[in-house]
Amino acid sequence: MPTNAMDLRTAETRVLDAAARLFYARGVQTVGMDDIRDASGVSLKRLYQLFPNKEHLVTAYLRRRDVWWRARLAEHVATVDDPRQRPLAVFDWMDGWFHEPDYRGCAWINCYGELGATSRAVAEEARTHKEGFGAFLRALAVDAGLPADTGDHLLLLAEGAIVTSALTGDLDAARKARAAAAKLVG
Repeated sequence: MPTNAMDLRTAETRVLDAAARLFYARGVQTVGMDDIRDASGVSLKRLYQLFPNKEHLVTAYLRRRDVWWRARLAEHVATVDDPRQRPLAVFDWMDGWFHEPDYRGCAWINCYGELGATSRAVAEEARTHKEGFGAFLRALAVDAGLPADTGDHLLLLAEGAIVTSALTGDLDAARKARAAAAKLVG
């Protein structure tokens, strides 16, 4: 059982890794703290020391996923040399994401749908993620010499593709949104 600061970080990482797998695959409400304990190998006592309640764990999961998700997207977009093509690279990345075997849609929309009406903290994490994604797209638009609000239009296309792919199983939704985005970008 962890007893020092390094062990606490290890336990936290194991808990967050387990939460990420379980919450994304099964949803937040169907996963209990006992499930997290079993999947992480961290005692329930230590789990509650790290995360006093499930809401704290869910928000930590969303914050961590935000860093991971945006880093993956930014790394992909950075491989594109032409600034006018970078906004379209977002949709290319999304297409790959949609085709991952464990794809279950947007973690923030999923959590908001489950808990947003009852958890201010979860709702705030979802808003923060969406605002960050929007800011990223606006910056890409400006770097491409386009009006900043083009980024807002790209956000609507991207979010629509994410929801469509998750709800309908249309794995080509990103490609369809990319075609519309190409008309905006020119």
